[in-house]
Amino acid sequence: MMNNDVIFGIRAVMEAVLAGREIDRLLIKKNLQGELIKSLCDALKDRCIHIQYVPQERLDRITRKNHQGVIAFVSAVTYHRLENVIPSVYEQGRDPFIVLLDGITDVRNFGAIARTCECAGIDAIVIPEKESVSVNADAMKTSAGALNVIPVCKEKSIRQSLRLLRESGVTIYAASEKAAKNYTDVSYNHPVAIVTGAEDTGVSAENLRRCDEIIKIPQFGTIGSLNVSVATSVIIYEGIRQRGIKAHSGSATY
Repeated sequence: MMNNDVIFGIRAVMEAVLAGREIDRLLIKKNLQGELIKSLCDALKDRCIHIQYVPQERLDRITRKNHQGVIAFVSAVTYHRLENVIPSVYEQGRDPFIVLLDGITDVRNFGAIARTCECAGIDAIVIPEKESVSVNADAMKTSAGALNVIPVCKEKSIRQSLRLLRESGVTIYAASEKAAKNYTDVSYNHPVAIVTGAEDTGVSAENLRRCDEIIKIPQFGTIGSLNVSVATSVIIYEGIRQRGIKAHSGSATY
């Protein structure tokens, strides 16, 4: 059975997976057994779907209907692959400009960032499979429709995405208030990716080590940090300013 962006029941979920529906998150009852659930698990192999094993009570809070121990949350958009986006931008004769979100879970911040990215002609937004925001109705609303337009790449991890970007000749800047270098002191006139993190934790230490530069936005007040969507917007538009409006022709077509 299906209700808006939720599908429940083992066969219904398996049919959605096999049909190529974009599943953001899958909840499976702990210790669920049987041939049907085994078939579903086989269908899930090698697919970028975040699976959580949860108690019966959590599933019952979502729906009282016969979910059979399985509930799937369907994405509102079709995700792209970063490995396809990058060469597509290069083929158009442009330098990629990518934004990666590390550990951001607030859908309103995500929607606001997506809106800025679309207005600025950013080529793609990258989010990880786990511990991350997803494209749901609230995010779509906050983005003012931008998430219908800008490519969103849901990848296994930010770490793997950073490796791919570096191998593709992209310079990676991570935003952190602890950085020594200001965001205006680096060049964006080449292939660039910006990594921003959650307001409470920031970009993870592991991912910071994988970036080429760590940059900050100077602050002169008493509050500890900017809202992440605001900070991301400030850095993006410095990149656009440096590149020049005419030189930055907008998002790629895939």
